[in-house]
Amino acid sequence: MKSNYSLDDLRCFCTVARLGSFTAAAEQLGIPLSTLSRRIRQLESDLQLRLLNRDAHRVVLTSTGTQYYQRCSALFEELLDIDEDLHREKYRPSGKIRVSAPINSGSYFLRDIFYEFLRRYPEIQLDLCFSNSLIDIEGEGMDVVFRVGSPIVENWIARTLKQMRFILCAPKAYDISTITTPEKLCGHPIILCRPMIPWHLQHQTTGQEFDYHPQKLVRLEVDEVGLLVHAVKSGLGIGYLPDYAALPMIAAGEIQHVLPEWHGKVRTMMMLYRERNNLPLRVRIFVEYVLACFATLKN
Repeated sequence: MKSNYSLDDLRCFCTVARLGSFTAAAEQLGIPLSTLSRRIRQLESDLQLRLLNRDAHRVVLTSTGTQYYQRCSALFEELLDIDEDLHREKYRPSGKIRVSAPINSGSYFLRDIFYEFLRRYPEIQLDLCFSNSLIDIEGEGMDVVFRVGSPIVENWIARTLKQMRFILCAPKAYDISTITTPEKLCGHPIILCRPMIPWHLQHQTTGQEFDYHPQKLVRLEVDEVGLLVHAVKSGLGIGYLPDYAALPMIAAGEIQHVLPEWHGKVRTMMMLYRERNNLPLRVRIFVEYVLACFATLKN
């Protein structure tokens, strides 16, 4: 049997077999009767099988044709179901969106946005992966990815959401009077958070840059910003904290701002999604919703 027969010819055969009439099948398929007859003959020739017995009044499946129709019709019904599902998805937001985000940014900025999005679109499911590791977003099948700093991924669109800086902070009761320059951080207890090592500092006025490489008196090393903030607040040492978390705590008197004229370089929080024309409706709506939420935050 040849393997290069036409699936469209096979669809024609299934239509004839289901309706029991060439005339009715040609009408449903929207093709001339002569074309339909020719395509059925071509299918039988390609398969080297007789599928139909024809006479002037009726069409009867051969035994082989009956077996073939029973097997093939199920396949075409499944293809029709898939086509209908995809068509519904194109016009009605539903299905799963796989999302990856850093732990702290996800908890601080994104969590409430995600929850409200799900309330608005009850037929959409979010599959969230909060991790500080740079996962293989293609291999993991992610639809949308949030990253801070160096977000470029080939064939993915990157949209800016928010800019942030890291600043130096100490416990509220800690004596910071002797820390007048970045060099004088040496000798003080330090809390590190990977991957923010070393501390890239820049003077607000002069633009002078200084990289501090903490080596001595490192009391704690973590890989999650929430733990870093809590450790500083608990009095364990000086830490390099994101401004969005640190500034409200400084204003409340919970921690101190060390070397306020120095801060980290701007880091940008980005949202990435695949660059393609036929972006699923659910993903496009999600992307637009997140962008709108962050536009509101900037105002």
